[in-house]
Amino acid sequence: QVQLVESGGGSVQAGGSLRLSCAVSGIIYSSNCMGWFRQAPGKEREGVAVIRSVGGRTAYADSVKGQFTISRDNAVSSYLQMNSLKAEDTAMYYCAATGRGCAVLSLHPDQYDYWGQGTQVTVSS
Repeated sequence: QVQLVESGGGSVQAGGSLRLSCAVSGIIYSSNCMGWFRQAPGKEREGVAVIRSVGGRTAYADSVKGQFTISRDNAVSSYLQMNSLKAEDTAMYYCAATGRGCAVLSLHPDQYDYWGQGTQVTVSS
């Protein structure tokens, strides 16, 4: 049973920073993508960043380029450094992992097999 657990969310004032962490337990394919997604109330879930376990290549949504940085220690953990936070970054943030390798760096939720429960990020202006 693969489980993903996010941590690091919270409340911060605009301009502040947060670092989210995602830990994976269980057996997971060592070559995978790990991504971070967010969902604000009344909106669809959107991908913000993804990283490949082999090689460390990354991709970002245009809305967070230069603001968020994704990283990972290995195939079973990832981090999302979020700087210069704005009110519009307020959302539930989820980490996810693919179970079938990482041929394409996708920000589409349908490409991911495993999901965490989410961690809330609230940015006050």
